[in-house]
Amino acid sequence: MNAEKVEVEIVDADEAERRFARSSRRMNQEIEPELELLAHWMDSAFHIPGIGLRFGLDAFIGLIPLLGDTLTSLASLYILDAGRRYGVPRVTMIRMAANIALDYVAGMIPFVGDAFDVVWKANQKNVALLKRHVLATPAEERRARRGDWLVVAGLAAVLALVLAGTVSVAVWFWTALFHFIFG
Repeated sequence: MNAEKVEVEIVDADEAERRFARSSRRMNQEIEPELELLAHWMDSAFHIPGIGLRFGLDAFIGLIPLLGDTLTSLASLYILDAGRRYGVPRVTMIRMAANIALDYVAGMIPFVGDAFDVVWKANQKNVALLKRHVLATPAEERRARRGDWLVVAGLAAVLALVLAGTVSVAVWFWTALFHFIFG
């Protein structure tokens, strides 16, 4: 005889209403159009005819050394804050923050960073993650959260490898320098 195990959770009326309100609010919710407009202006407002290359103010403002990338990151942080307002899961917020951090750090490299800004489009990526959260059913949200964990774990692994490589190079350098000076 096959018996199916059923788990039952008993909640009070306030908790049930809170849960229902949260799920129904998310199902009918749309993101602010200003967020999509901001991402468009920052990442793809302009295009070069013939080759179809799109870029935004992020690439232009980023040409100002140090200050440009800091200013464009403030716009990106507004989209990240919208994620908080919409109740985006922490792991997705980490992924959004990683998009901004990568855009900021790569953007600090003169000219190469600006070319990276043309390709990376962190703001549009973050708005897409935000829309995915808002429009997802609970099952889709769980799957997306698993995918976000994989991306975050991959980033952590890459950072660990970079750190290990940096430490190895530093140890090699100081050892070589020590041997050069003291023979």
